[in-house]
Amino acid sequence: MSSKKDWALILGASSGFGGAAAAELARTGFNIFGVHLDRKGTMPMVEEVIQKIQATGQQAVFFNLNAADEEKRRDSLDKMKAEMGVDSTIRVLMHSLAFGSLKLYIAPEAADEVDKPKIEMTLDVMANSLIYWTQDLMRRKMMQHGARIFAMTSSGGARVWPNYGPVSAAKAALESHIRQLALELAPQGITANSIRAGVTDTPALRKIPGNDKMVAIAQARNPGGRLTTPEDVAKFMALMTDERAQWVTGNVIGVDGGEDIVG
Repeated sequence: MSSKKDWALILGASSGFGGAAAAELARTGFNIFGVHLDRKGTMPMVEEVIQKIQATGQQAVFFNLNAADEEKRRDSLDKMKAEMGVDSTIRVLMHSLAFGSLKLYIAPEAADEVDKPKIEMTLDVMANSLIYWTQDLMRRKMMQHGARIFAMTSSGGARVWPNYGPVSAAKAALESHIRQLALELAPQGITANSIRAGVTDTPALRKIPGNDKMVAIAQARNPGGRLTTPEDVAKFMALMTDERAQWVTGNVIGVDGGEDIVG
């Protein structure tokens, strides 16, 4: 159980896994910094998450920005540090950014194929940004012993699905980044783990071509007879913030009801 001076920083906090984690960690006792990128049409989702946080009595400080923008990242972190004060720390960093290209590598028409800028953008947002946020947090001494880093991956990091190539590459890179961060941050008592959720009905999933087939397959194969929910993942993350999980780091942890083990 955290104190009221503990903060969680959620990258991708407006919906899906990030939104559920923000609400659950607030119930556990964390104040929440949320980073999201939303226009007017999706802002009601953001307001709903903020209301859930505030209903627990915790603080909700949200930033609507491109998390891959270097200047905006550093400016927002400066503001967070000022908001926290000298006695607070960020005990949880969650990377749940879902913005990338869903184009084929090889298509009948060149215009339908993913190009270099889109591949690089997908990798930058969905994988490499984790490194830069962590570096800036450490330089500012905003994370200390006992902090947790979580990154949302998927089975797509090791499996294939039509149109998922760029995102699959990003997930594989993200898992690699987590392993390296686990190694380098272990002496400072900071853990880093990837969370591989089962197929989950989120706004990000609905953007994947053929997602209805993906859902049907997952429902048929999952031993629990249902899809994973964002709340399943959020509750696990809250458990992992306990000090008794200090020795768990560098892993890809399945939170899927056994879905991945079924052939």
